Amino acid sequence: MNVESFHSKAREAAALLQSLANEHRLMILCHLLHRPQSVSELEATLGLRQAALSQNLARLRKDGLVSVRRDGQHSIYAVQGQAVKAMISTLAHLFCPVDPIDPGDSSHDH
Repeated sequence: MNVESFHSKAREAAALLQSLANEHRLMILCHLLHRPQSVSELEATLGLRQAALSQNLARLRKDGLVSVRRDGQHSIYAVQGQAVKAMISTLAHLFCPVDPIDPGDSSHDH
């Protein structure tokens, strides 16, 4: 790692980490990483009240981590930026590992 290069980006990295430092925002981004979704879809999936969801989406939008587009009467949110996608993917890999294949399970044999 080039420490000098990272030094110039440390403030940007800290801002990204501050945006991610909330379990609701992390879960929103995790769900949006799979596909863009409306507020009502996120509300149903996450079980958050609409007020809390809207507040967190507003923060993510202000911080540039999600984009929004109109589709009729619905606002569709999507993850924006490679850094966010990489961070959420890394966190998912570290904290939500896929179950290892059981060597005794013959259903995985070819």
